[in-house]
Amino acid sequence: MTLVMLIICSLLYPLFIAAIGKLTPGRGKGETVTVNGKVVGYALIGQKFDQDKYFWGRPSAVAYNAAGSAGSNKGPTNPDYLKDVQSKIDTFLVHNPGVTKSEIPSELVTYSGSGLDPDISPAGAYVQVARIAKTRNLSEEKIKALVAQHIKKPLLGLFGPETINVLKLNIDIDNLTK
Repeated sequence: MTLVMLIICSLLYPLFIAAIGKLTPGRGKGETVTVNGKVVGYALIGQKFDQDKYFWGRPSAVAYNAAGSAGSNKGPTNPDYLKDVQSKIDTFLVHNPGVTKSEIPSELVTYSGSGLDPDISPAGAYVQVARIAKTRNLSEEKIKALVAQHIKKPLLGLFGPETINVLKLNIDIDNLTK
């Protein structure tokens, strides 16, 4: 039995997973995002955007380093964690005048489990529209329409939340102003 499990777990299962990976976009090496023939990132790995002209993604506990994926491991009552979240709220409010604390979706001020989440909710994007419209001198309606185009619906309309890939949205917001 030990020999059978050894063969299944150390040989057959990894080969099966590798074969499935070859069938995915990027052929198991990750789905790259390119602009003008140049790779600018990966669709499933978040990046840091902190300029006012871009949509901001979820904060990363690992500085968006895919080699060290991790959450902060601090609980919701940890004083350091609460101080960190409050700092993120304060920064967001400074850069987004007119937004109140209660309007900020939690994903914009808290870490994800992996620290590499590439997506935000539609609410997380819409709360940033006014800042981006002002910075880029575009109408809010134009930016809201772009956000709406980027909303990825749940699988079969049931499984998971609606999401927006921040990198792809920011690429398209750059293309709007060219």
